[in-house]
Parts: sequence; structure tokens; C-alpha cells
Amino acid sequence: MTVKSREQKKLGKTSGPLQQSDYERIIETPEFKQLVKKKNRFLTPYVIAFFTIYLMLPVLTGYTSILETRAIGWMTWTWIYAFGLFVMVWVFTQIYVKKSRQFDKEVDHVLDKHVRQ
Repeated sequence: MTVKSREQKKLGKTSGPLQQSDYERIIETPEFKQLVKKKNRFLTPYVIAFFTIYLMLPVLTGYTSILETRAIGWMTWTWIYAFGLFVMVWVFTQIYVKKSRQFDKEVDHVLDKHVRQ
């Protein structure tokens, strides 16, 4: 007895997994190329923002005294900035998870059109 993948069960297919030729055919389609461009356009600003904000912490703490002032009680702005990095990661993750649902639908559309005919 063979185990069917989730996609195969959904489509009622009994054939094996995608073959190498399927992948090669998919990556050459205009729909796939457009999806990759769309995903890169979405991700690029977040990646730039993440690395800029992340790398500013060692720069600000190592070369300036801006974050050394007290913010709340004994806590300095360095601690708040560092905590903000965790918040930033959670927010970016939630944004990506919501957007990835749309990307998944587009991937299913490309697969339906070019592989699951």
C-alpha cells in the first residue's frame, strides 16, 4: 500500500510525487516567474528593514552613548531596543504568514495549470 500526499488525496491522484521534469517545466512558466518576482517585491523591504534595525543595535551601543540613558527606572534604552527586536520579528512573522496564504493559492493555481492537468 502506498501513502498518498495531501495534494494527491485532494485531487484523487494516485501517481507518485512531482518529477524533476515537472519542476523544470514549472520554473519556465511566466506565471511562476511572475510569482517569484511578486514574492521578492514583498520580501525585499522587510529583509532590508530587518537587517538595518538589527545591525543598528551594535552600532548604537558600540559607537554612541544614545542608548545608555535610562528609560524606565534602571532600564536603559538598550534593553527597550533589544526587546523591540523580538517584537519586530513577531510582527514580521505574522505579516509573512498572512501573505503566504495568498502565495500558496497562487502556487496551487500554477500547479493546477501546468502539472495537475
